[in-house]
Amino acid sequence: MVVDFVNNAQALAARYRDFSWREARGRCAAHEELTARIGQDPELCELLAASLPVGNKQQPNLLLAAVRHLDGPHAEQGPRGEPAYGRWREWTIRHWDEVRAVVMSRSTQTNEPGRCATLLPLLARLRGPLALLEVGTSAGLCLHPDRYRYAYEPDAAPGAPGPDTSPEAHVLGAPDSPVTFRCRVGREDRVAAADAATPARLPEIVWRGGIDLTPLDPVDDPEALRWLRSLVWPGTPERAQRLTAAVDAVRAAPRPEIVRGDLVEELPALAARVPADATLVVFHTSVLPYLPPAHRERFADRVRALLAGRPGGGHWISQEHHSVTPWLPAPAAGRLTPGHREQLLTLALDDRPVALTGAHGQSLHWVA
Repeated sequence: MVVDFVNNAQALAARYRDFSWREARGRCAAHEELTARIGQDPELCELLAASLPVGNKQQPNLLLAAVRHLDGPHAEQGPRGEPAYGRWREWTIRHWDEVRAVVMSRSTQTNEPGRCATLLPLLARLRGPLALLEVGTSAGLCLHPDRYRYAYEPDAAPGAPGPDTSPEAHVLGAPDSPVTFRCRVGREDRVAAADAATPARLPEIVWRGGIDLTPLDPVDDPEALRWLRSLVWPGTPERAQRLTAAVDAVRAAPRPEIVRGDLVEELPALAARVPADATLVVFHTSVLPYLPPAHRERFADRVRALLAGRPGGGHWISQEHHSVTPWLPAPAAGRLTPGHREQLLTLALDDRPVALTGAHGQSLHWVA
């Protein structure tokens, strides 16, 4: 048992160091430094390992959000050095019972509505009317791409957040939307301009549904919205602002059919509720990392079987890191540096990679 505990603490420390290097580096200086320091703090890692069950409850994102949710100290811009880490560490240990309670009662459910900017170009190409079924739907904000406004700008350096809308930006969407999602768009030389065209219209959506283990309702539950804001990384106030604006944009919309449960088990029953004359689109973004590898394969098989057995078929849109979709060929992007490519998601339509996208919908780079 002692050996298992030591191994668990060491694995947890490695998980924090890996998070700092692979996920936070170049995206959030505060989280990059904080998780690197936690990964080098054996005493704190032993506390985490002894208090939290192995698996999703030991996610770095979940701990950091729990401290933020309780108004604990955090560096908004970072890096801040050893004294700032000491204050964060001392506060977290002193309030550990409260922090642990939040971790055990919540889950990582970042619902980034800006991802609709990278989903919309594919949705607009599909034969409508559409029925959107999102797995890992969280608060369901990505089920309303027709409630937002978009500005697509040409970009030779995908992945970087864009400036304010320039005159050449292609703008479309709901004219009265309180939020506009900006997306930088580029393409490989081998991709024809017609295949990389930005959408000319919003899709017609006649049904919306989702599956999540613990769905949130930020429209009627202020604490749910506060938790979602706690999950937004420090140093990105614009993300928190557009999250709140997106909630306002969907406030008057009819509620989607959200089911609580496992995405593999609940998928067939929810899909059976889709109107027969609508094109079913199953989609998800950054969901598969939270599933064990075998469960990812089961999910992929379930989606393929569901669409193959549905009269008229349907479509599957996935937006995931390439490391969790081994059934997809890795897309090549010659003009992107390897380090830059590692931080992008692979956008795929019906088991075929079509683009690399920014994790928050800030960029779209079409690939051959």
